[in-house]
Amino acid sequence: MMHIRYPLSLRQVEDLLFERGIDVSHETVRFWQIRFGPMFAAELRKRRIRSKSYSLWRWHVDEVFMRINGVRHYLWRAVDHEGEVLEAYASKTRDRKAALAFLRRAMKRYGSPRIIVTDRLASYGAALKSLGIKARQRWGRRLSNRAKNSHQVFRRREGAMARFRDIKTLQRFAAVQSAFHNHFNLERHLVSRTIFKQRHVAAVAEWRLLAA
Repeated sequence: MMHIRYPLSLRQVEDLLFERGIDVSHETVRFWQIRFGPMFAAELRKRRIRSKSYSLWRWHVDEVFMRINGVRHYLWRAVDHEGEVLEAYASKTRDRKAALAFLRRAMKRYGSPRIIVTDRLASYGAALKSLGIKARQRWGRRLSNRAKNSHQVFRRREGAMARFRDIKTLQRFAAVQSAFHNHFNLERHLVSRTIFKQRHVAAVAEWRLLAA
C-alpha cells in the first residue's frame, strides 16, 4: 500500500519498514506489489462498482505521453465527473484502434456513459462513431481539465519509479494505482475535517479488512 499509494521508491519503502522492525529487501516489496496489488485492486474496484451507477454519469477521457526505453507510448484514462479514475489503458499508438479498445474496455466494466468529454483528437470521434454514440461526445476549452488533472498523481508516481521497463508493467501498475487512489481519495477539499476524518478511518478499516 505504501509503495502504490505514495510517491516512494522500493528502497524508500524498505527503509520505512526497517524503522518499524520489518527487515525485508526492496525486491520483496516489488514481488508483493506484483502478486497482491492486482488482487487488492480488483476487489476494491468490484466494491465501488456495486455501489454506483457510472452509466448515468459524465465521463472525461484523455491520453498522456509516456516514454518507455526512449519509445513514446500513451496512457489513456477515463474519469467521472467527480474525478474518480474509471479506467487506465496503455497503448503504443493513439489512433482509432487504440481509442476503440480503450472505450470498449471501460464500457464493458462500467456501462455506456450519458456524456463523454474529450479533447479534439480525431481518434475519439472515429471510435465513438463506431460504437454508435457519437452524439454523446462533448469538447471545448477547459472541459477536459478533469481528466488532465488526474494525470498529475500518476506523473508523480512515474518519477519515483524512474519510469517503466515495458508496456505491461505500465498497464499493471496504472490499473492498481488507480484503484488505490480512488479508495483513499476522500475529497478533503470539499468536506469539513470531522467528515474527512470519519471517511479516512472508514477507508483504512476497509483496507485492513481486505488485506487481512
